Amino acid sequence: MNGILGSLGIDPFYLFIVVFILQIVLIVLLVILYNKYKRLQKSYSTFMKGRNGKNLEKSIFKKFAELEEISELVRENEEKIKGISKKMESHYQKVGIVKYDAFHEMGGNLSFALTMLDENDNGWIFNAMHSREGCYTYIKEIVKGESYIELSEEEQQCLEKAIYQEEYDIKDMKE
Repeated sequence: MNGILGSLGIDPFYLFIVVFILQIVLIVLLVILYNKYKRLQKSYSTFMKGRNGKNLEKSIFKKFAELEEISELVRENEEKIKGISKKMESHYQKVGIVKYDAFHEMGGNLSFALTMLDENDNGWIFNAMHSREGCYTYIKEIVKGESYIELSEEEQQCLEKAIYQEEYDIKDMKE
């Protein structure tokens, strides 16, 4: 054998070292694969514990049935949420209030205008004007953000405050 290696110009000692290193690498790979196999076998044993093929099949079908029930509940909830959202459009969601001194005689801003609007800017403005003689109240209908009856300056301000409520909220947060 020395003749063949010698004719190729390879020292047998170096060949021995290469084969030895290759053998160590293979042993390390074998240990790693053995550990992975043991973990996989342990997981499989845990999964199959107390079950034969029939029991495993039943439990899988049971899980599929549960998933179908959950899927049906999700569909029902989506329909209910859509119904609630539709109903919410007609409920009052936007509010504006402006306090003022109606007759400039009493001070204290005891008069006020209150606006209540739904998502489509339909609703009403309630105006309570306070004076020395008494309190006068008026209500004006709002359709799509506008009134068919002329609005006072305070009522117009209150209406705008309700319609652009988000913008007012942002301004208040900045201040």
